[in-house]
Amino acid sequence: MRWRKGRRSSNVEDRRGEPSPGGGGLGGLGNLLALAPFLLRSKRGWLILLALAALYYFGGHLFSGMSGSQSPSLGPDSQTAPGAAPDDEVAQFVSVVLADTEDTWGQMFRQAGTEYTPPKLVLYNDAVRSACGLSSAAVGPFYCPGDFKVYLDLNFLNELKKLGAPGDFAFAYVIAHEVGHHVQNLMGTSAKVQQARMQADKVTANRLSVMLELQADCFAGVWAFYAHRDRQMLEPGDIEEGLRAAAAVGDDHLQRRSGRAVSPDAFTHGSAEQRAYWFREGFSTGDVNQCNTFGALSGQ
Repeated sequence: MRWRKGRRSSNVEDRRGEPSPGGGGLGGLGNLLALAPFLLRSKRGWLILLALAALYYFGGHLFSGMSGSQSPSLGPDSQTAPGAAPDDEVAQFVSVVLADTEDTWGQMFRQAGTEYTPPKLVLYNDAVRSACGLSSAAVGPFYCPGDFKVYLDLNFLNELKKLGAPGDFAFAYVIAHEVGHHVQNLMGTSAKVQQARMQADKVTANRLSVMLELQADCFAGVWAFYAHRDRQMLEPGDIEEGLRAAAAVGDDHLQRRSGRAVSPDAFTHGSAEQRAYWFREGFSTGDVNQCNTFGALSGQ
């Protein structure tokens, strides 16, 4: 990707280096003190109280195993921008990609007669607390509709490489996908799907989740269309990187990788083929109206 001269977003919130959130804090201490009078009545209660106290004291460090790790490199051809620290290169890349999504969706919302409110993107290590609760880096990148923020542990880039999807555009696809969820939130689609899922059986609820995820893939493709057409950010091979990334995080691929049998009824994000198809659909058309995954899949 030709990203180094791109505008950088002011909507990046860097929490790297902060203590990992855990059981500590005033709320945890308050609960512990409230339980104390009851637990002190017995010898077993004393042991429980000591165990809870230890958990409270050490809770903020439960996910600190990788807190000192550096951000991964984008690849062998990557070079750090002038004046920047080497381990900030990926953070700079994230900021440029986020800014480009702001430009794309800002223009599209204006054309529709409304205003685009961009999300904040939070960089963190190991674990993070959001309006959606406490999450570890193991869950991967995610969007929280409760606080309008995308959460990203930069070490996920290494996970993409392990899944067979290396390259800077593969990482850009992931960011654009999460921003796609933000667009769905602004459009009211996320709330409607969540309400429908709560009233549905498990298989139908999973199917609705798949439709939502595939639409976010299509929105990522729409962003790529404008990044290429209007700002010439893409280089030869970038779209192939995006397609590999979309396929690599397909439910069937992940199920096989974990040694499980493929179970379409358990899909929540879509198959490798579906994810690659909808990303390509967004990129080939640049039209959000072509991202109606709900209409396309509801009859299947």
